[in-house]
This record gives sequence, C-alpha cells and structure tokens, in this order.
Amino acid sequence: MRNSHPIRTGLLAALFAGAAMPALAADELDRSAIVDNYADIALAEYTDSLELARDLDAKIDALVEDPSEDTLQAAKDAWLAARVPYQQTEAYRFGNAIVDDWEGRVNAWPLDEGLIDYVDASYGTESDANTAYTANVIANPSFELNGETVDASSITPALLQDTLQEAGGVEANVATGYHAIEFLLWGQDLNGTDAGAGDRPATDFATGDDCTGDNCERRAEYLQAASDLLISDLEEMVANWEEGGEARTTLTDGAPEDAFRTILTGLGSLSYGELAGERMKLGLLLHDPEEEHDCFSDNTHYSHFYDVKGIQNVYLGSYEGPDGETTSGPSLSDLVKANEPALDEEMRTKLDETVAAMQAIVDAAEDGESYDQQIGEGNEEGNARVQAAIDALIAQTRTIERVIASLDLGSIELEGSDSLDNPNAVFQ
Repeated sequence: MRNSHPIRTGLLAALFAGAAMPALAADELDRSAIVDNYADIALAEYTDSLELARDLDAKIDALVEDPSEDTLQAAKDAWLAARVPYQQTEAYRFGNAIVDDWEGRVNAWPLDEGLIDYVDASYGTESDANTAYTANVIANPSFELNGETVDASSITPALLQDTLQEAGGVEANVATGYHAIEFLLWGQDLNGTDAGAGDRPATDFATGDDCTGDNCERRAEYLQAASDLLISDLEEMVANWEEGGEARTTLTDGAPEDAFRTILTGLGSLSYGELAGERMKLGLLLHDPEEEHDCFSDNTHYSHFYDVKGIQNVYLGSYEGPDGETTSGPSLSDLVKANEPALDEEMRTKLDETVAAMQAIVDAAEDGESYDQQIGEGNEEGNARVQAAIDALIAQTRTIERVIASLDLGSIELEGSDSLDNPNAVFQ
C-alpha cells in the first residue's frame, strides 16, 4: 500500500483475533484523516499520471528518431495508458480551484485542430468564432492573429502555452495537453459515426522524401514540445498535492467540513453537469461524433469509465494504480456509514450501478462499436446504452445530494448542464 492510516489501537485485538471490526460512531471518526487520505489519493493519481506521461514522452522521442508504424503504435499505446490514471483525477475538479485553474492546460476539449496542423477539406477554411481556425502552425512559421503577426518559427513549449493556447481568447484553440498530442498521433477521425479512428501515417514524422503531409520536422517539434509541456504541467500538480503543497494545505489547514464541501462539490459536479450533461447527453442529443472526449483515438468509452472510477475512488477512499499498488484510508463512506448506514449502502450501490452501466459501453466498444457509433442517429440499442449510463449518473448525483444533506454541509451548488436542465436550448 502507498498509504494506510493506522487503525485505532483499541480495535487491533479484535482484528487479529479474526473478529469483525465494529463500525465507528460518527464522533469517533478522525475527520482530518479522511481529508488527508483524499489528498493522498490525489497525489497517487497525479504521480501515476506523471510517470505514464514520461513513458509517453520516451515513446514520442522514439517515434521522432525512427518513424515507423511500430513506433507510432507504441506512442499511441502509451497515450492510451496515460489516460487511465489521469481521467480518475477529474474527481478533483470543480471543488478544488487550483485544479480547475490548471486543468485547461492539460485536458481542454474540444479543439479546433486546424490551428495545429493540416486538416481535411471537409473541415472548412474559416470560422466566424475563431480567426485561427486554420492557422496551421506546423505549416506556417508566422501567421496573422487578430491583426498581429505571430512568430512561430521556433516551436517551443512557451509558444504553445503562452501564445497558442486559447489564442485570441477562443477556448477551442487548444494547443497543449493530452488532446493536442492525441491529434498529432492519430490525426482527424473522418469516419463520422462509422467505424474507425484517426489514421495518421507514421510518415507524417519522416524526413526528406519520405515525409507525408509536409512539414514533418515541425510536426515532430510540435509533438515533442507538447509532450514536454504535459510533463511540466503534471510535475506542477504533483507538487501541489505533496506535503506542504498548495492544494493539500488549502484543504488540511481548514475545517474538515469545508474540505467535505470541496470534495462533494467535485463528485456531484463531475457526475451531473460535466459527465452526464456536457460529455454524454449533449453528444447523444446531437448524435454528433465531435462531441466525444477522446475523439481522434476513439477512446471515449474509457475516458468516461475512468471518470466514474475516479468518483468511486474518492467516496470509498481507495485507489489502485496501474502497477496494482493501492492507496487507501478513512473515507467519506466511513463517515456516511457512521451517520446513516442505509444511505452509505445506497451510495455504494449507485456507484456500482454507474460503473456497470459504463462497463456496458466499454464492452460494446471493445466488441467493435465505438462510442461515436453508439451515439449515432438511428442506433437505438447504442443510444439506449449511453442513456442508461446518463440515467445512472443522474441517480448517483441525487444520492450525493442526500449525502450532502446528511452531513449537514449547507447549500452546495453543483454544476448543471443545458443538455439535462434545458435541452431545447441545445438546438437554438
């Protein structure tokens, strides 16, 4: 175990004698230990994300050094692996301001990929909302942005982060993070709601006459710069959750009840407004393959699944990393159980039901029906499968709201979504 908080001394004899450990009363629970364990899980998840980002970086370097279908596939596999722990960290969004202020640098979506590289003619040539819609930084060492000339002759992490990210104040100008890297590895997914992900050739990173797509050296520079920046951003967040880090001390220096408000705001908002609403219901309403989180790689089924696992991790106070190592300790579940055992059982059941509903989406994708196909118009069975997961997320959010009331934490505002609360607005 990475972390296991000590069991109260008075209970050790019963444990070693094989007797069942009695449930602690609410006033016996060390509430600060629950907050500490929440921070420990964050640290473990971000640390695993950083370690796998470093592995991804090594695979990207190998691809650039020797472009081939094998080295490209190895980089893709490393990207997919890196998403597993990172998506579980999203349960720390919405409540923790320091995470929200940072998150857009690493996981913003959707992105207007024409900012970065070449795109298919079907993408179009301009957008009223985005003057950098087809800037194609890789092809253009300089370009005009809102009347000013941008010097992109040297593609560096600083250029990506300080100049291109949200260039012109447009959120769709995503130049950094997992999804910029994903686009560069897979290319556009031009299959709509038919089978197939992006299909970028390895020769897009080749040199000399073997180069396809033009500007291969600059494409490689962009990919490496984005990878370097992802590592530095994750290093920053790991430091925030270490002992003495800002994210940790913001929680642990205050009252545990304030931390519980933060924790439950994150769980409820990710469950309802973000995941059930913006990431799932919106795409289902529009039957739009562009409204899937990992749209270039067709990995959305796993992104959604691990978001749900992240919520479950926080409530149960336990996280298992890619290496099988576990971080665990006192949890919200322990606290709720001490107050209202039936409510804790309900919450656990709702979490299990949501995981099962997401697992059905994963199973279908693994059997060849990707997430964008499942939300496609006319796919009644796939639509129903996605709607069942949305319904499970909504139901678990209602139980989260009862948990908030049970712990007497006052009014907590959870993220909403027009897709759920006002669907007609989606079509206006």
